[in-house]
Amino acid sequence: MKHARRMHWTVIAALVLIFARPLPAQETRLLSQGTAASVGMDSAKLEQGVRLFKDAVERDDLRGAVLMVGRHGKIVLHEAVGWKHRAYRLPMEKDTLFRMASNTKPVIATAVLMLEADGRLQVADTASKYLESFNNWKSRTITIAHLLSHSSGLRIPVIFFPFDPKEENPPTLRAAVDKFGTVGPEVEPGTSYSYSNPGYNTLGAIIEAASGMPLEDFLKSRIYDPLGMTDTLNHEDPAKLHRMATVYRGRADKDGPVAFQQGFTPGDPPDFPVLRASGGMISTAMDYARFLQMYLNGGTYGNARILPPESIRKAVTPRIRADEQGHYGFGWRITEGGDYSHGGSDGTMAWVDPARDLFGLVFTQSPGGKNPRDEFVKLVTSACK
Repeated sequence: MKHARRMHWTVIAALVLIFARPLPAQETRLLSQGTAASVGMDSAKLEQGVRLFKDAVERDDLRGAVLMVGRHGKIVLHEAVGWKHRAYRLPMEKDTLFRMASNTKPVIATAVLMLEADGRLQVADTASKYLESFNNWKSRTITIAHLLSHSSGLRIPVIFFPFDPKEENPPTLRAAVDKFGTVGPEVEPGTSYSYSNPGYNTLGAIIEAASGMPLEDFLKSRIYDPLGMTDTLNHEDPAKLHRMATVYRGRADKDGPVAFQQGFTPGDPPDFPVLRASGGMISTAMDYARFLQMYLNGGTYGNARILPPESIRKAVTPRIRADEQGHYGFGWRITEGGDYSHGGSDGTMAWVDPARDLFGLVFTQSPGGKNPRDEFVKLVTSACK
């Protein structure tokens, strides 16, 4: 028995040493172009994946897409298919700007973990430590970790409550979030998963409180600029509207055609009068790929250290069962096999496969269409030799 205990602790000690070791030199990788063969991938399967989307556009199952695959720091696929705006016959382009919707959430979680690494907060802290509106009998046990993992108990069915110009002039993220603290959770925090946009908007207000900076300034100075995400922002830029894709919202019949209705069109007013943390980010495939590669690199990209390796591991550690497919961590959905991903309600999706040192992007603006992204992911995975 004593011998078994010694063996048990020896194994634990070995694992601690393994996970404590610094990551190899690849952590400083910058993305560059490469061939599929150079990273051990089957180019025919990647071409087959692109064909899925070309066929979908031809059938009008989707209006357009930008696809990207990277492995071992090499971009081996970057294709644009279909239309950025179909009526005007504007083709989708590789540098098209997309409304990222909930693909914003991994970036917000990263910002929170950066502040933890800075010593400005702890994920075990209660929200009430930073937001007085949460300091009541209903909300004071909600922690930052609960908000990050969608286990706060909040069941508020809107992104924001209606804004009243008489109460908030000009409106602020903090004032909008204060209303969530007043409502409080419907179930005990930490006991169940429920996807919560108000929870992530609360994290945005906490970032502002802990950093002393407006949310957008923090994201730009601490994440976007260091990673070279020069086309990423959290509001529409009038100078870049011509590069934004139009959103086409589809209603798919199982056996029939998709009925699309034009949604957001470049130049439309913003959805909300305040910057939000639950969504709202605008980006390109290349910019978001840098963010994903930073995760694969263990928190660095080139000379920029965004997060320490232990914070990366914290982000992608399963926290709570989300559905039959897997768990939610801090800003990421995590499969049983250890892949992590996120999607956005306007049609974007990105995933990371750390075991294969691989990432992929499927960016569309055709939510509700017939999107072959699941088949694409399978083809990309099977293309790895």
